Amino acid sequence: MSVPQLSLTAARHLHLAAQGLLHKPARRAKAADILPTIQRMSLLQIDTINIVARSPYLVLFSRLGAYPHHWLDDALSSGELMEYWAHEACFLPRDDFALVRHRMLAPDKMGWKYRPEWMQQHAGEIEQLLAHIQQNGPVRSADFEHPRKSSGWWEWKPHKRHLEGLFTAGQLMVIERRNFQRVYDLTHRVMPHWDDSRDMLSQAEAEYRMLENSARSLGLFRAQWLADYYRLKKLSLPALLERLQENQTIYPVNVERLGAAWVHASLLPLLAQAQDEKLNATHSAVLSPFDPVVWDRKRAEQLFDFSYRLECYTPAPKRQFGYFVLPLLHRGRLVGRMDAKMHRKTGELEVIALWLEDGVKVGRQLETGLQSAITEFARWQGARRVSFSRLPDGLFSTLRNGLQLDAA
Repeated sequence: MSVPQLSLTAARHLHLAAQGLLHKPARRAKAADILPTIQRMSLLQIDTINIVARSPYLVLFSRLGAYPHHWLDDALSSGELMEYWAHEACFLPRDDFALVRHRMLAPDKMGWKYRPEWMQQHAGEIEQLLAHIQQNGPVRSADFEHPRKSSGWWEWKPHKRHLEGLFTAGQLMVIERRNFQRVYDLTHRVMPHWDDSRDMLSQAEAEYRMLENSARSLGLFRAQWLADYYRLKKLSLPALLERLQENQTIYPVNVERLGAAWVHASLLPLLAQAQDEKLNATHSAVLSPFDPVVWDRKRAEQLFDFSYRLECYTPAPKRQFGYFVLPLLHRGRLVGRMDAKMHRKTGELEVIALWLEDGVKVGRQLETGLQSAITEFARWQGARRVSFSRLPDGLFSTLRNGLQLDAA
């Protein structure tokens, strides 16, 4: 059987189809859409920077359109989701607890996320903390920040390290977030029906299932892209790819400029359209720097010709584009990037600077798509106005003085 040949554009469209970014949502979002959207991506990376909407909320907005932020919080507190180290710190379906349990039980392998010497040095205090949670219920690290007595467990300055260590070691889980602060409870209370001796997966089987998820969520991928999704290391990729192919989970394709690649079985109904260049992308959206489409910087460069680096940890004088720069998706291409800030007190989204990628030409379709994406992005955050400071020549010529928004 001949291997299907795909253009680079078709490969992009298959990947975006898998990610839920090929077309705009067909209907208004519902609370019940949160879990399926995260299941489709497998993972939703967490980041706390809030110069605009925090990343996990923005990733969902890019796919669902406007929705109340609390829907994500509710999905965590209701038990649909959990948090753990996956790509990095991520929300993932709680049904995937088995995929990461082996990591919890071997925290010494988690690098900087777990310090055995710290946990040993403070073992007595940590036991007291666990006993306190057992007796009194869930805690936040903020509960320890303001001493109310001359002595007691709440005065411990290293409380956050204790909690994070216990979280990484799987003794505590995050049951909700309050003002985006983690609330921790004992794992055996959160997962009362779980039994390690009965339900554990071996590391090899858990990692195979992670690769299955990665293949489905990427949709189309090169072999070297697969392991990064869950940050898997020391894999025998040829053998694993062979197993995935034997199980009819993935199928080989050849992609213009990329060479040998794979398509997940869930995309087979779209493959013929992609080969005939009839799988069209119509979505324009503002993306998070931690969106799965761009979090693997090498993949984004190879698949989208989009060279992207996060500069919020770079000293300001050395930044090329800005503090928290948002990729701009338009009809299957990453056409630009935008440095923006949401001024919540005044209700203004400030577009500090917007850049288009080399070779992207300003036209009516591009302007319409980007204006709609930025307007919806601003309105969702409660903005009443968008201001523009630096724009490419020819883009938004009639909007140089800003854009007033109708009430949401």
